[in-house]
Amino acid sequence: MARAEGMYYYDPQGRPIIDGASGLFASAAGHGRPEIADAVGRQLRELDFTSSFYRSHPLAFAAAHAIAQLTPERLDRIFFVNSGSEAVDTAMKIILAYHRARGEGQRTVFISRERAYHGVNFGGVSLSGLVNNRRAFAGVATPAPLLRHTWRAQSAFSHGQPDTGANLADDLQRLIDVHGAENIAAVFVEPIAGSTGVLVPPRGYLERLRAICDAHGLLLVFDEVITGFGRTGSAFAAQSFKVRPDLITMAKAITNGAQPMGAVAVDRRIHDQVVHSAAEDSIELFHGYTWSAHPAACAACVAALDIYAREQLFARGAELSAYFQKRLFSLADLPVVTDIRAYGLLAGVELAPDGKPGQRGYRLQKELFDAGLHLKTTGDVAILAPALVAEPAHIDEIVDVLRRVLECHSA
Repeated sequence: MARAEGMYYYDPQGRPIIDGASGLFASAAGHGRPEIADAVGRQLRELDFTSSFYRSHPLAFAAAHAIAQLTPERLDRIFFVNSGSEAVDTAMKIILAYHRARGEGQRTVFISRERAYHGVNFGGVSLSGLVNNRRAFAGVATPAPLLRHTWRAQSAFSHGQPDTGANLADDLQRLIDVHGAENIAAVFVEPIAGSTGVLVPPRGYLERLRAICDAHGLLLVFDEVITGFGRTGSAFAAQSFKVRPDLITMAKAITNGAQPMGAVAVDRRIHDQVVHSAAEDSIELFHGYTWSAHPAACAACVAALDIYAREQLFARGAELSAYFQKRLFSLADLPVVTDIRAYGLLAGVELAPDGKPGQRGYRLQKELFDAGLHLKTTGDVAILAPALVAEPAHIDEIVDVLRRVLECHSA
């Protein structure tokens, strides 16, 4: 039975605060899962640390195998890291190594998208489509060419995927014509642009990106740090949208947020090209982290994935999503609400700005916390991602608090 009591934080005075964002999209099975705590404790007593350079430990292979059971077919080569930011940098290095191994080392251009968030390491900053993530570090990271983002005013208040806008993917062909297909390594996109305010892709958009990549030998990477592990109703958004990328980056819910961990799932043809091109008795990929596949993180990962499977949380989240979206769209009557976007158990409620952009959103998250609701805001968008263990009553509580606070905001 899923543990819906894990839907709350408590402040130092013991006041309950319902978690409307799974912490930060991480605690998909709710907070305080003893199964994960016990698994981590047992592992630390058995083996607290070993390096992943040259050798590994049984739980690293168990965790990799468990993830590979969830990823799309052939994306079953798993490289462990410690965060989503590290996963993105790792994917970029693997891609460069792959093209070099194929004799196409000139493929060094990465393409990203406006309003994209791919972490805060220099690789992710170079891919960022959020100006504030780049502004303070200009000149250090080379900015990637950017596709247009997928939000359009005529699609406001769309339920699920907007019906129009697939042609926005044709931006990729334009950038190919500018930079030359032979120089482009890969395209990075979030299937749903999450941190910027939940931009759901138009119908046919991801399919068209895939087709253009295939036509020109570009790799397609899905950054599923937010959308992975049941958020969209399937294990990964790649399966929900039925579009298969070449690599997937993941983190957050990989351990239910209980231990820092991330990973990159890589198509085996990419893995094999890199590994088999290396000289005998040499290092295949000059990359890795001290804490890659840390024993405690692997224990948390295996325990979390076991919970997801045992309690059928991906299916549970998919079943709850209709009610979640129905209740959320009931806020459309509020004058301050200018758009609502949702897919699965992920949603953004956009508000009219009040003075400087982002000012209202910054105040709102503090007001909501004081009213007993935790969620994330980006700019003037309130982002919701309740845990997969939520009950309809929890959704009601989240939406009721949101309505009560937003009714105090004028447009």
